[in-house]
Amino acid sequence: MKLREAWRRPEVRFLILFLTILGVSFTTIALHQVNDAFVVPYTAFIADVSGLVLRLFGEQASVNNCVVSSPRFAVTIYNGCNGLITSLIFISGVLAFPARSGAKVVGVFGGLLIIQVINLIRIVSLFYIGVFLPALFNQSHIFIWQSVVILAGVALWVLWAHYLASPADNTS
Repeated sequence: MKLREAWRRPEVRFLILFLTILGVSFTTIALHQVNDAFVVPYTAFIADVSGLVLRLFGEQASVNNCVVSSPRFAVTIYNGCNGLITSLIFISGVLAFPARSGAKVVGVFGGLLIIQVINLIRIVSLFYIGVFLPALFNQSHIFIWQSVVILAGVALWVLWAHYLASPADNTS
């Protein structure tokens, strides 16, 4: 099959665009300058919000950069734990999918918000797992919550593509 013919197939076009956008976005956040100027402050913001929620729940939580701590437990939020990777996967899928521009805007901003809420629930629950079930912290962090956040991002994209994106109205 010739490249031109393959490009006409929507699934091929989607896959190529998705992988290109994903590759560019992952490469961009891996750059030292971008990491220092955006990723680290973004992660510190996620830590600040997590600390705020924990204080609302009555914890004596404090935040120092990307570390949320209390007298009972502490969690460090790293780049892979800030929801950014799942957000980039989701955004790449939204931007690559043949949909109206308005649907893409709603998808990007709505998806980012929902993914961050899920990630916030993840961080707070991991804090409490560390407090009450510390022997299960690593398994909960690595096997359960990483999977849940990524699967939630994929499910969110499927819902967006099914209910909000209209590939029949391909005006993107």
